[in-house]
This record gives sequence, structure tokens and C-alpha cells, in this order.
Amino acid sequence: MKIYTRTGDSGETGLAGGSRVSKTSLAIEAVGTIDELNAVLGIVRSYAITDEIQKQLQQIQSRLFDVGALAASKEGYDCGVTISAEESTWLEVHIDELNQNLPELRQFILPGGHPAAAQTHFARTVCRRAERLVVNLQQQSENPLANAITYLNRLSDYLFVLARAVNALHSETETTWTGADRNNPQSAS
Repeated sequence: MKIYTRTGDSGETGLAGGSRVSKTSLAIEAVGTIDELNAVLGIVRSYAITDEIQKQLQQIQSRLFDVGALAASKEGYDCGVTISAEESTWLEVHIDELNQNLPELRQFILPGGHPAAAQTHFARTVCRRAERLVVNLQQQSENPLANAITYLNRLSDYLFVLARAVNALHSETETTWTGADRNNPQSAS
């Protein structure tokens, strides 16, 4: 199978269902951001994390392909995949499991810590961008993206808690946000 097809050389690409759109279209922007999120999760998986987290992230990466397929479908086309409400519930179960051994949050925390946790925080921000794009796509089309939106919303919550759990796994202390010291001119620079 050839990797290059030359069909996108004019700045267009195909949607599932047969229509062609500009590579700058909202659907392709959403698909590209979902792909970016999937790649960042691949980086997270390259670090020393537990086998259970590896399995969870691998399942999430597979679901992201499903979300991408939905976003990349021509309006009204059934691409053969769905995101069920149970997928979001699955994330909630794992959020609760990860969160049960973490200290209660009383302040905002700064993204960072162990490299795997920092990458997970980055994945969370990419997930939020993907969610915004899919919400926009849903508002402009008739494609059934509501469960995908819920899934992305819950996934960003999962990634936040996972970043905290990875920091705890590697005995990294979380840095809390202290706010700007308005009396210190250097803090405003």
C-alpha cells in the first residue's frame, strides 16, 4: 500500500462518505486535533507508567480513532462507528479510581512535574481544543456528535486526574498556583 496518494495535492481531502473538502475545513481541523491528541497520548505511553494506565490509554487512543471517524464523515453519512454514553461512564469509573488516592485539591495546580505528567497535562489542553472544535462542528452540521463531545469533555477530566496520579506515582510534588504578587513589579513582567 502506497502512503502517498497525491489526491490531497490541491489542498483538498476526502471525507468518509465521498465528498471532498478543503484541508482548512472545520471537520479536518477537528480530525487533525484529535490526531494530535492521539499522538501526545502515544508520547505519554512511552514513559514508565503502570500496565493498567497503559491499557487505559491504549483503549482511549482507539476510541479517539472512532471520534475522528465521526468528525471526518460527510454530513448524514453513517461511518459505522459510534461513541456510546458508556464510553464516558468508563472514563468516570477510572477518574474515580485514580482520584481516590490523591490529596484533595484546594488550589489550582500548575501543569508540570514528571515528564509523563507534563505531557499528560499537554494532552489535556489538546483534548480541550478538540472538544471545542467538535462542539463547533456539531453546531454546523447534522452529524451525531453529542456523545463524542461528552466523551472528549470527560477525557479532559480523566487526563487532569491522570497527570496528578502520574506525579504521585513518581513522587513528584505538585506546584500550586499562588497568583501574581501585585506588589512585586517582577511578577507582572
